[in-house]
Amino acid sequence: MPDPYIRLARPEDEAALSLLDRETWSPLHAVQPRPQPPYRPFFSERCGPGDHLVAEVDGVVVGYIRLALPTELACNAHVRQIQGLAVADSARGAGVGRALLRAVQDEARRRGARRITLRVLGHNAPARALYESEGFAVEGVLPGEFLLDGAYVDDVLMGRSL
Repeated sequence: MPDPYIRLARPEDEAALSLLDRETWSPLHAVQPRPQPPYRPFFSERCGPGDHLVAEVDGVVVGYIRLALPTELACNAHVRQIQGLAVADSARGAGVGRALLRAVQDEARRRGARRITLRVLGHNAPARALYESEGFAVEGVLPGEFLLDGAYVDDVLMGRSL
């Protein structure tokens, strides 16, 4: 598979990103129930195209990562938070997630961030390994924060300086 082309999302990516989000839903990373029709829009007032980087291979969207402010507080404006990462099954293992993760850190720096954070479910070992390999460290754990499929799952807070 060729290297992915990473770019900012555009409004016309709505349908492809919405479909990707539904196709990649998994209890490994989702705390919301599986999406059901009618589907809500992918972009919102809170997170629009400018808050997403998209990975394309041969002109096809194969992944995205969402970058947002963790709060609206001015004293927290130096921090950005990854609030979603998805890679199509067809592109798994080809470095798309890593490329998105590296690109989003560059984008966060470009936007003036000094830190970047994320939250990941404790049982999501593949994602945690990827984040750790890119310099993220566990900064906190909320034990048993979510009840998913009858099991209590930790919410792991990770971050790194930029």
